Formats: sequence, structure tokens, C-alpha cells
Amino acid sequence: MLNIYFGDMPEAIYNTEVYFQNTYEDAWITDDFAKEVIRKIDKSEVLDVQAIRSPVLGIIPPERLSGGTKTLLLIKNCPDQIFNASTCGDNCAGFILKLAKERDITINLRHIMNFGKAKFKAHILNDGADVSGMEEYFFEAVKYV
Repeated sequence: MLNIYFGDMPEAIYNTEVYFQNTYEDAWITDDFAKEVIRKIDKSEVLDVQAIRSPVLGIIPPERLSGGTKTLLLIKNCPDQIFNASTCGDNCAGFILKLAKERDITINLRHIMNFGKAKFKAHILNDGADVSGMEEYFFEAVKYV
């Protein structure tokens, strides 16, 4: 289940960039989920734990991945933490939903992320509302952002 809290959340990790730089492990980069995220979000290819081929930047280390990719990897690999998913673009929304199908996750949002037209379930922590698609989600989110 996807749990979302909108707005200021003191326990959420806001600076996902710094948190990633100090916590990621090489194994995170080479699992199937990471390879798919890096391919679809960053349009890049994992060559090795410290080598990712970017069409724009050339061969880069994981520290140079996009903020959205880093946040998705943190959400997957640090299940006890809550991350600011507003560092993600809407292109990350499908991956957030994918992770939420596998286990309960909680994210913090400071904007209205577009989860697309497909049905999804989410629990809004601000007021306890359950939503089952973008329209219901939007009318809840607009109260808080």
C-alpha cells in the first residue's frame, strides 16, 4: 500500500541527494529494479557497480544519477525511512506504485504527483482518506499543497 503525507513532515528525509551519497551500496545499482529505473528514468545503462553509460554524460558513477532515480533506489532499499518523493518527476510515479504493490511504503510529497490514468490505491496520512485513482487523489492532495 502506498501511504502519502503532504507537506512538512519532520521525520521525512528531505535531502535525498545527500542521503543517497552517504548510504547507497554497490549492490543497489546492479539489481533488476535499479537497472530498469536507470534505463527508463535516466535513459542510461548499468555497466558495473561504479559505471553507468549515460547518452549525455558518458560513463558516470552512481552519484551522478538523477535525483528521481536516487530517491527510487532509497525507497526500495531503505524500507524503514520516509523520503521526500518530490525530488522525483512524474516519470517516477509508476515505479513508486510498483514498489507499493510489493510492500507498504510511505512517501512525503510537497506537490501533486501525476500517477496517471490507471487505478491505484493510496492512503493519505494527513486525514486518513483512502483513494483509488488520480481524481480522488487530486482532490485530497489539493487540500495540502
